[in-house]
Amino acid sequence: MDLNASPVPEEDEDVFGQHIEEYTAPEERIESAVDIARRERDERRKRLKRERPDDRPVHVSQPVAYDQFYHTKNVKIYDKSRLPPGWLECPAAGQEVCGVMIPSKVPLGESYNDNVPPGKRYSFKQVIHQQRVLGRKLGLVIDLTNTTRYYPATDLKKEGIKHVKIQCKGRDSVPDNASVNNFVYEVSQFVSRQKHSKKYILVHCTHGHNRTGYMIVHYIMRSLQASVTQAIKMFADARPPGIYKPDYIDALYTFYHEKKPEMVVCPPTPEWKRSSDLDLNGEAVPDDDDDGVSAAPLHEAHEIDVEMTNDDVLGDEIPRDQQDAMRHFCYQTLRLGVGARGNTQFPGSHPVSLNKDNLQLLRQRYYYATWKADGTRYMMLITVDGCYLIDRNFNFRRVQMRFPCRNTTDGLADKTHHYTLLDGEMIIDKIPDTNKKERRYLIYDMMAINQVSIIERPFYERWKMLEKEVIEPRNYERVNLYQCRNPYYRYDLEPFRVRRKDFWLLSTVTKVLKEFIPKLSHESDGLIFQGWDDPYIPRTHEGLLKWKFAHMNSVDFLFEVDDDHELLFVHERGKKRLMEGSRVAFKDGSDPSLYSGKIIECSWDSETEEWVFMRIRTDKSTPNDLNTYRKVLRSIRDNITEEILLNEIQEILRLPMYADRIRNDSKAHHQTNPARRR
Repeated sequence: MDLNASPVPEEDEDVFGQHIEEYTAPEERIESAVDIARRERDERRKRLKRERPDDRPVHVSQPVAYDQFYHTKNVKIYDKSRLPPGWLECPAAGQEVCGVMIPSKVPLGESYNDNVPPGKRYSFKQVIHQQRVLGRKLGLVIDLTNTTRYYPATDLKKEGIKHVKIQCKGRDSVPDNASVNNFVYEVSQFVSRQKHSKKYILVHCTHGHNRTGYMIVHYIMRSLQASVTQAIKMFADARPPGIYKPDYIDALYTFYHEKKPEMVVCPPTPEWKRSSDLDLNGEAVPDDDDDGVSAAPLHEAHEIDVEMTNDDVLGDEIPRDQQDAMRHFCYQTLRLGVGARGNTQFPGSHPVSLNKDNLQLLRQRYYYATWKADGTRYMMLITVDGCYLIDRNFNFRRVQMRFPCRNTTDGLADKTHHYTLLDGEMIIDKIPDTNKKERRYLIYDMMAINQVSIIERPFYERWKMLEKEVIEPRNYERVNLYQCRNPYYRYDLEPFRVRRKDFWLLSTVTKVLKEFIPKLSHESDGLIFQGWDDPYIPRTHEGLLKWKFAHMNSVDFLFEVDDDHELLFVHERGKKRLMEGSRVAFKDGSDPSLYSGKIIECSWDSETEEWVFMRIRTDKSTPNDLNTYRKVLRSIRDNITEEILLNEIQEILRLPMYADRIRNDSKAHHQTNPARRR
């Protein structure tokens, strides 16, 4: 194989103009058009140098002075036009970061040998040799370039090195959040699998500074107790001058909700990059890494004012393998076996509709009550590397939140929660004075704390632990932020606020219905009755009761239009079942075909004896189960009105079981309240 042969360009390869360095014998001649262009270019560069005196001198390549008797045919010509701008002079690699990652510029395959002088070549043969000399053995290469033209990944497979491609745009765009999650997961998995022999990860983009640094800083932030400033410095120390694009640095502070200290200054563009950024006209040359694909401006998405709704998708996608592992943890925590559907079914506890039969449970067990918020159901998994919202489809999405652990001393906590599992609902509060909308996550249960399952404990213990272990440490740190390890963190920039949902004695239900719910800053569709001594029951919990206002008692159907026939389906044993004779009315006059194939929530109109469309359930991918449908119908037929409910509760409160416990709970409540106020 002739390594000096000019390779055939790949289909997605950029086409560059040819600028070949070659020897020109000195001779006296009239100044040509090319000479004029070169002279004007040199003058333009000198002018640019005068206009930016703070920058280091712009490098101007000069023709090599050869002996006039040396024959030109013996001079080796290197066509550098196919190389990424600045690649030749860019340092090859940095020092290791976090003891495992080596930041590097992109190694070029041997097809580029005609373009690189021997002393400047940097292929994977050189990379592997150099790292072995330093006592490092590569086990993984993470490629962040947005092209495949630099080298064939098969070169690595022959050496037993895994290659992971995470395509990231390089022009005016930071890597997207899903790519960041993918990168952090790949590194974390590689580190966790290290057993007998230690191996290293080579991380590269084109030059190994901005995209590479951005990704590595994210890993540092999620694996170490560090601030953004500290993480950026760690990378810069390993790969000088570090990240030199201001937008990348600003994006990191924004992502992690930190205020950028005034002392943080973005380093200047390295000379090897700066000198390559000018064309013959002295103008900037864009990176060629994107194969001609331009990226959207960095902050474009933040400038659009979008209406906040419960249907909004929150958080960022995570790798499927990571999601599977987290699903497994949830099933283990909740003591669930893997059935025919695997572990893909949402395992959260579901209430059942109140009817005349299960209303009697209030007489048999001790219950507390709370309002039923008309929001979006989410479980939440908190880990040291991030916080994950779990929707009704059992999909996980990462949000950037901070949950410090309770400290055993009087000071602030050094650790954050790791594998703490919560249950709650996301609501949208409308601030009365300003009409501004604000998301709030109402947490009403806790199933695990730092990898330890607590589902067997009674509800009142879990509810109290929730306040002490999750809410209070957050609130304490917010108030005393200036004392903590990272005083620049800003809780007000998090995507939503967090609070524990209140539960009250049954004796307060009248006040909740008449005074509390009408004053809420978000929608409520009824009440929840929670057994005070109950364990956490996954999926359907027959003892967890919901009472809804009559006009809001509803069923979630799958709606389909087939040959002008409007069909309603529920689920039975994982398959859809047609509800013969059921029909739905769209009161707003909209075209029913627009809702075909969607999950729609419907309430029952007893006068017309038909279902009435309420809304599309974008948070669900399956309709209600047949058993749920029957329970809702039973609740509708029983028609437990507000008056009937309140009368029943008044009778229940006279029972000795309630009278004694309410008296004791009231005393405890009055004793703890002054302490909480202090």
